[in-house]
Amino acid sequence: MAAPAAQRLIVIVLFEGVDLLDVTGPPEVFSLVRRETDDATGYRVVLAAETAAPVTTSAGVRILPDLTFDEAARSRIDTLLVPGSVEVDERRRVRALTDPAVVDRVRTLAARSRRVASVCVGAHLLAAAGLLDGRRATTHWSTAGQLAEEHPEIEVDPDPIFIREGEVWTGAGISACLDLSLALVAEDFGEELALRVARQLVMYLKRPSGQSQFSVPLEPVSTTRRIEELRHHILRNLSGRLTVPDLAAHAHVSERQLTRIFKTELGTTPSAYVESARVELARHRLESTDATLERIATACGFGTVDTLVRAFRRRLGTTPTDYRQRFRTAAAPTAIPTAARATVTAAGR
Repeated sequence: MAAPAAQRLIVIVLFEGVDLLDVTGPPEVFSLVRRETDDATGYRVVLAAETAAPVTTSAGVRILPDLTFDEAARSRIDTLLVPGSVEVDERRRVRALTDPAVVDRVRTLAARSRRVASVCVGAHLLAAAGLLDGRRATTHWSTAGQLAEEHPEIEVDPDPIFIREGEVWTGAGISACLDLSLALVAEDFGEELALRVARQLVMYLKRPSGQSQFSVPLEPVSTTRRIEELRHHILRNLSGRLTVPDLAAHAHVSERQLTRIFKTELGTTPSAYVESARVELARHRLESTDATLERIATACGFGTVDTLVRAFRRRLGTTPTDYRQRFRTAAAPTAIPTAARATVTAAGR
């Protein structure tokens, strides 16, 4: 069972009905660390379950554990990775599952671990084990309300793709497990190696933790035709004037009524929505073109680079230059899609 001293032991928790990608995604990231280095550093990844019998995942694929929970508890664990599982009722409502027996095992193994990380709805298992009390945490957007309702002692933030609170990490839905895993690699072996691994995975390099699970086109669709027409008007005219008076005039309503409509239908203000849409378009241009920041600021309606930078810091917690370095595609096309076709970056989908 003993791993080489240079390797870090990662234990992934297995149980019946576990989400398959939550289990298989992170090891793909960790395995590339060894390939991208010239020495023996890296990780040893093992799958632990209640018994040595095969575990059937939510996808119906069976996985064979490497060791039992009891055997894992006798080891010094560097990282405990906890995936999740859900059930969907006849109305397609999603609910995270927390088997008390699995929760007990997670609590025991966490005490043997340097750090603990949940993938997707695995945050519910950490919460039930008391590992998120008093902390800020995230999970898949579809079960964030359930997590907040069942555990009011946790500050649930459904927006970021992952959150770190000390040595406890929580990740958002499904594909964000790769971003979380890359962040763990960056912490252990540095940003440069994490970026090399990201390139091998053909990912948008490494998304910062504050990046939203949603992009503007994936926001909930309004049931009001007027607000839907306004949304499309905004996306078609991001380089133009989109002040509150301009939008109110376009919709033939008062400014106060416009603000009330946006708050009710989209949960935000007109100005905040416009800024989000402009940031989304700017993100796409930074990823896919060599346009200067001045040109991007003008084309996306920010006017000045300073305004663009402030919006990026406010929305993404980074700068346009740093964002381009992280997410720039190797062979970018010169043609730019319209805002309505902006790149979708929804980590929770």
